[in-house]
Amino acid sequence: MKQGKVHYETYSLTFSSAFSRGMGGGRKCNERSRRVLDDGRNDTRALYDNPGHCAFYAGMVRKKNVLSVVMQSFAICCSITIVWYVCGYSLAFTEGNFFIGGFDKVFLHGIGINTMQGSIPEMLFMMFQMTFAILTPALMCGAFAERMKFSALFLFMVLWSLFCYVPICHWVWGPDGWLAAAGALDYAGGTVVHINAGVAGLVACLMLGKRIGYGKEAMAPHNLILAMVGACFLWIGWFGFNGGSGLAADGRAVMAIVVSQIAAAAAALIWMACEYVENKRFTVLGAISGAVAGLVAITPASGFVEPAPALFIGLCGGFICYFGATRLKHWLGYDDSLDAFGVHGVGGIVGAILTGVFASEAITGSAMKPVLEQVWVQTESVIATLIYASIVTYVLLKLVDVMIGIRVSAEEERMGLDLSLHGERVE
Repeated sequence: MKQGKVHYETYSLTFSSAFSRGMGGGRKCNERSRRVLDDGRNDTRALYDNPGHCAFYAGMVRKKNVLSVVMQSFAICCSITIVWYVCGYSLAFTEGNFFIGGFDKVFLHGIGINTMQGSIPEMLFMMFQMTFAILTPALMCGAFAERMKFSALFLFMVLWSLFCYVPICHWVWGPDGWLAAAGALDYAGGTVVHINAGVAGLVACLMLGKRIGYGKEAMAPHNLILAMVGACFLWIGWFGFNGGSGLAADGRAVMAIVVSQIAAAAAALIWMACEYVENKRFTVLGAISGAVAGLVAITPASGFVEPAPALFIGLCGGFICYFGATRLKHWLGYDDSLDAFGVHGVGGIVGAILTGVFASEAITGSAMKPVLEQVWVQTESVIATLIYASIVTYVLLKLVDVMIGIRVSAEEERMGLDLSLHGERVE
């Protein structure tokens, strides 16, 4: 009880804790119920990454496209919720084969209010995993912002969730996934979420082509205050993803939160330092991009490493992602609008590999593979995700393009997607 109380009081200022307090405020709640609520606090906090990412992206696009970005995120949240309920959860988290799960829990069949998954209700576990399923395609949208048809995006994301996200999720986190059996370590989504979304976004932005005027016209963020608020919500929500992935309110969950904070701070500082060395100024956009890069890099390692390695992972993640976002796309000539690949793809790769270097038995409580062997397993997981996500994304986008087309017209793009696709605008 003492540990749960400390956990509760520390985060009482977050929305998720207020929600949990409302659920568990009765004094007659028994100890087991309170422990379940404690275990669920981080899980519910993960929900705040979705509006956080929405505001983050909305602040970074041009004013004429801000509503289109918000609408994309909102529609993805709604559609993937239904996909996850109907069959996504079952295909990801029930036994099937090495590639995909089964249909035992379609429409959440067999999951009652007393069905448990570890120490928490399975309904809570399902909801927690749903937040990952929603966030992953939403992150991808940053790579091709300001130029994709809404109808095409909606159809593509439903298909992509089923044929790309769900299988990779099963490989890594499913009961009989092949990467899980190989010993791949991904505590909270380095491969499943960030590499997956990053490389899919890269393929999509290459297929869609560059925005009209890219490299010739100013395309600066229209509202950095909104982007900063979004980044702050992302940072808080990330504690839910990383801290909650152990499905328990215990010391390991606290350590996951601590290392996430350290890595994010370190990455923000190194990004700011790189900016100053190159441009003799510190920018808000750079600081928040660096913090997100650090959170991405620490994600796969968050439940496996101690604070000192987290500092190193954050510094590496911030430094490498800085060049991924400011140099790589110019060297290779692609238009990754909001640096989805430069931050999430590159940061996810960095974090996944370094997880193999720094994973500690002191944190996991179990024997680890030799470092070189674990690094090789991590590399396998990265390569498998890159290849599979690239192929599936390409095939699905080709299919959608043949069916309804994927890019808006030049006239619609110049007008802005807010007016041309949604008939609305921000004054």
